[in-house]
Amino acid sequence: MNKLVASFPKNKFEEVRVQVKEFKGYDLVDIRVYTALKEGEDKIPTGKGLSINVSHFMDLKKAVLEMEVVLRENNLLNE
Repeated sequence: MNKLVASFPKNKFEEVRVQVKEFKGYDLVDIRVYTALKEGEDKIPTGKGLSINVSHFMDLKKAVLEMEVVLRENNLLNE
């Protein structure tokens, strides 16, 4: 399975893509920075990112939810 779940800008030149990917028979959650080499070209993946087996997704989700609590406690979210 290869499915783009979400993407958002990292900065003026790069974006972050959250995907489910299959690699060598393993299903992975892939969070990766994509960049364009030249203006107008399709973006390509960089080495900056994280791929984990889907079996560890709940661990990642728990960590992200805990990060939200810490960020809110320290008034670091703009929402």
